[in-house]
Amino acid sequence: MATASTHYLGKLRCSNIHLQSGTEIFTDAPTDNQGMGSSFSPTDLCALSLTTCIITTMGIYAQDKDFQILEVEAETTKHMASDPRRISKIEAHIQIKLNADAADKAKQSLERIVHLCPVARSLHPDIVQDVHVTFL
Repeated sequence: MATASTHYLGKLRCSNIHLQSGTEIFTDAPTDNQGMGSSFSPTDLCALSLTTCIITTMGIYAQDKDFQILEVEAETTKHMASDPRRISKIEAHIQIKLNADAADKAKQSLERIVHLCPVARSLHPDIVQDVHVTFL
């Protein structure tokens, strides 16, 4: 079964429906590539996928190991290259708040997940993945 359906809306914009949930997201070409920049670009979503996959995988790990992640905040920055136009680097700054009694072993395991999540393993090796994890 397909994961999503996409409908081109014209003017470099698409509507994308997640078939299991019905959730709709839009994509638009960025202003530096003939678009309106009115929504995430496809490459924005690719970069954001790295950050959200890392956080989601950390959440799964915490559930499996029976400790709680109290809060996570993150910022993602996508760097583009040209000739050919592509993502050259993804920066992710992730701040995590754990219980005060969280073991150092749990923190080390969460830091390792940065390189083990499915998106990190799926991105082309030429894309620099510059991920920083800070525990609050």
